[in-house]
Amino acid sequence: MSNKYVHGYSDRESVRLKDQSVTLAQLLHHDTLYPVGSTVLEAGCGIGAQTCIMASNNPDISIVSVDISPESLKAAQKAISAAGIKNVIFKQGDIFDLPFDKESFDHIFICFVLEHLSEPEKALLNLRDLLKPDGTITVIEGDHGSAYYHPASEHAQRNIQCLIDIQARMGGDSLIGRRLYPLLVDVGFKNVTVSPRFIYADASRPHMVEGFTRNTFNAMVEGVRGQALKLGLINGEDWDKGIRDLCRTADDDGTFCYTFFKAIASK
Repeated sequence: MSNKYVHGYSDRESVRLKDQSVTLAQLLHHDTLYPVGSTVLEAGCGIGAQTCIMASNNPDISIVSVDISPESLKAAQKAISAAGIKNVIFKQGDIFDLPFDKESFDHIFICFVLEHLSEPEKALLNLRDLLKPDGTITVIEGDHGSAYYHPASEHAQRNIQCLIDIQARMGGDSLIGRRLYPLLVDVGFKNVTVSPRFIYADASRPHMVEGFTRNTFNAMVEGVRGQALKLGLINGEDWDKGIRDLCRTADDDGTFCYTFFKAIASK
């Protein structure tokens, strides 16, 4: 499998993912709803942060959640169990070689996964084969190039660019949100619709400042410091200046904006 998770599998990253899922639940998933009795494949469930939300919102469907990481699957199973959710089963699997027959699922859900793949088109083709003839796919991705903020800072922007460049070197694309429409069309999906989901945080929305600006986005950028320095993309002094400026956007007079993209398509 040709994908690498740029953020790693640390306990800190698990906390970040949970903070992100809770903060974004309403924005991203108020319309992630499936008909009663549907069978849904979640491709790339990670630690189960999105799984818990989807399963709770759809108690009368059957979900199969897969991930390549055994450690992530253990964390996902623990989260589902703690939430008392009963409509999810987990399987370890590679998104490029999943152990299911063709046309096995009514719907497929994939969130924050394609950005880490060097061959997202191939992954989507494989998933398309697993859908029943009238099935649908839901894809959610971010786009780090959509981040803008006040106070503006060239140093902060350079840190964000380091994250974008590191992910590209690993074969991923952290700007993939803007590409969802052509990606899905090119591999044969029909009726593709994409809706931008806009995040805005300022002092009047403290839950967004804490949950997204500080604990999701800034924490994500901070997490690649070691990789950025090792690759020579930036020096330590400039990096630390950029992080200070990025954290400044979470102050009382700061603002932060970001866009996610949610696509829905049929087979």
